[in-house]
Amino acid sequence: MCQTRYPIFLVHGTGFRDKKPLNYWGRIPAALQKKGATVTYGHQDAWGTVADNAVMLRKNLIKYVDETNCGKVNIIAHSKGGLEARYLVHTLGCGYLVASITTVATPHHGSKTMDVIQKLPSWIMHVIALPINGISKLLGDEKPDFFTACAQFTTEHMKKFNANNPDVDGVYYQSYASAMKSPFNDVIMLVQNIVVRLVEGDNDGLVTTVSARWTNFKEIWIGSSRRGISHMDTVDARRRRLTRKELQNGIADVCDCYIAIVEELKRMGF
Repeated sequence: MCQTRYPIFLVHGTGFRDKKPLNYWGRIPAALQKKGATVTYGHQDAWGTVADNAVMLRKNLIKYVDETNCGKVNIIAHSKGGLEARYLVHTLGCGYLVASITTVATPHHGSKTMDVIQKLPSWIMHVIALPINGISKLLGDEKPDFFTACAQFTTEHMKKFNANNPDVDGVYYQSYASAMKSPFNDVIMLVQNIVVRLVEGDNDGLVTTVSARWTNFKEIWIGSSRRGISHMDTVDARRRRLTRKELQNGIADVCDCYIAIVEELKRMGF
């Protein structure tokens, strides 16, 4: 069962918002709630910077804790959301409101691929940013900044970020990675997976298995048989099982991964 002492606070990554019916997390929240979990959301911007989004998270977290009198939350964060969660508890001093942080496919150590991209003339990224920021604003972002958000994924930036945002005492941290076995595991991630594989190595289409490792690294989600798990698969983007087969070994449904995470948090008293 997933009835943890503290509610689950889901923090999304880039490009999407916590909106229904196109929920960033697919079937995952419903699967957790069915098992007894209390679930809420971060509601930060899709393309805000780490710092700006963390400020939004602080506002929404304090409001939620005050309204529910729950004391603390267990954060489960995907991709860039994991960086925002770490900034939230350390730089913004919200560790007293957070029992645990679980990161999934978060680029804790940056991206060498982004290092290469950032060497291109800056005007190229600024041109790309214009429509993305505009659309994000229309969809509800308060402070979209695609250009800066991408620059924050470089390895040099993340070295500084990690030095300035170490783990906070009293908060339990754990991390997970995912990987595609083949670029054809997810056609939407096909090109990205090939490029990142050539530059850096095993990845889920965006984040490498090395970069996703942080405190208490648990495992790499790879999936069953020939099926890998892409960056989109880790948040159930397709709203379906990875395979129809019932497996004794391997991951057949990513929802089961989150259920296992929350069940373990409950056993640990969180």
